[in-house]
Amino acid sequence: AVAPPRYTFTKLAWSDEFNYAGLPDSTKWTYDVGGSGWGNKEEQYYTKKRRENARVEGGHLIIEARKEALVAGNGYTSARLVSRGKGGSQLYGRFEIRAKLPGGRGTWPAIWMLPDKNPYGNKGWPDNGEIDIMEHVGYDPNVVHATTHCKAYYFRINTQKTGITKLPDAISAFHTYSVEWTPETITAQVDGQIYFAHRNEGTGWETWPWDQPFHLLLNIAVGGEWGGQKGIDEAAFPQQMVVDYVRFYQMKKE
Repeated sequence: AVAPPRYTFTKLAWSDEFNYAGLPDSTKWTYDVGGSGWGNKEEQYYTKKRRENARVEGGHLIIEARKEALVAGNGYTSARLVSRGKGGSQLYGRFEIRAKLPGGRGTWPAIWMLPDKNPYGNKGWPDNGEIDIMEHVGYDPNVVHATTHCKAYYFRINTQKTGITKLPDAISAFHTYSVEWTPETITAQVDGQIYFAHRNEGTGWETWPWDQPFHLLLNIAVGGEWGGQKGIDEAAFPQQMVVDYVRFYQMKKE
């Protein structure tokens, strides 16, 4: 048997340490905007360049979901930040985010990744892949999920690959959520402990579309098919996801 290649992830390729104040750095982050439900019947409207929903202060990025009807048809506001542009996308590597999660029934924060381009199959989701570094639903507090979705394995057909871990203080304390992505595997860690692994079966894009650059998304959804399964506690808002840093490391073959 041939030993699998070994990789290191020590060279920092892109980061935001949030050591400034004001709106998120526009050279690193763009916004997904709107209130269409985002494919999951979510209730929030995602705003753009609105401090109430996304701001940097005290060395942290704060994404805040609020109960307010800024737009007709959406009873909540929030933000969904996207790392695009120079360095904000990467093929393979370690993607590390230190964050404290929002609580409250109805909240659905996510730290996740999507492809820059959609060359495969339906030219969209799920055929071109998704990597969920961290998802949490407020009605099931302190249970953190890492998941991969692709054509063969995704939630609509209940075949998605998922790892789950319990953190007694995910809502009250910072933890380091990370994914290490190589040509062979995607593994997820909390505070350096692996709790999820998806291996490349070598059977093509249907089972492994992860051979192209992906970018990062940071958001809090409200309600929706998963986050809203037990309803929404309106009194719990506003709720914040507080991010200490985002770091992308290059993969190096040893």
